[in-house]
Amino acid sequence: MDLTLVVLAAGMGSRYGGNKQLDGIGPNGEIIMDYSIHDAINAGFTKVVFIIRTDLKEAFENHYAERFKGKIKMEYAFQNEYTEHTAPYEPIRKKPWGTTHAVLAAKHLINEPFVVINADDYYGQESFKEVVAAMKDLKENEYLIMGYELVNTLSDHGTVNRGVCQVDENMHLVGIKETLSIGKKDGKISYEEDGVTHELSPDTYVSMNFFGFPPSVLPLFEEKFIAFVEENKESPKAECFMPVEVGNLMKEGKAVVKVVPTSASWLGVTYKEDKEHVVAGIEQMVADGTYPQEVK
Repeated sequence: MDLTLVVLAAGMGSRYGGNKQLDGIGPNGEIIMDYSIHDAINAGFTKVVFIIRTDLKEAFENHYAERFKGKIKMEYAFQNEYTEHTAPYEPIRKKPWGTTHAVLAAKHLINEPFVVINADDYYGQESFKEVVAAMKDLKENEYLIMGYELVNTLSDHGTVNRGVCQVDENMHLVGIKETLSIGKKDGKISYEEDGVTHELSPDTYVSMNFFGFPPSVLPLFEEKFIAFVEENKESPKAECFMPVEVGNLMKEGKAVVKVVPTSASWLGVTYKEDKEHVVAGIEQMVADGTYPQEVK
């Protein structure tokens, strides 16, 4: 089946201190998303849509002028140009309108089932194969979220925020709790809330913003976004987050969200200090043959 990979790449890494999406971490200047695209091609994806800002277009086109040529169709959508529902309010905006807005910027390019990922996360080869297998049985009102084991998503250089998944006996998502400042200390994983320390199991499922959708979700996202804009039109910082809207659709009975468990290891550059760990991880996977010397 035709399957599109949608890459959220319009943001800037404020904690990292620069445009981490285009920061080389592989032996031949590969960036994190190159490995995601490589894995997606091998798993059977037929198209990738990059959601970027217009000022990143030249850099992206230069990077992908030859890389993956003839292996997958590549297209671009520009979040800052999608003002269909926001034009009157753009002058007061200080931030983009969020990930729901980003996905809607690419709606004209998506006519098939699609998967959404972050540009600056490494998700692991297994996860792409697992999501493709799960997408083959996807119904119109079903969405997928990859469930990563918490222990595989932590940073050694600071705390992280994670969407902790609550699931039922059928691995259907019941809810996601956005949990702040999760860290490792004395061999335990915990976070603090209202002055109370809460411990989390290492195999707790968390969302890393790796979703699968049928194309029928796009009009629903648009309805949600229009309502969000109307409600927040005078707020210069409000953002419409895709995971929140997925949760709203689930609560309204318009969707069932299946959690697809994966034991894949996640790598990401949350802090500058994480880059060394990511580079070492990629180097090891090149050395053991998981990836070729040059991903292209």
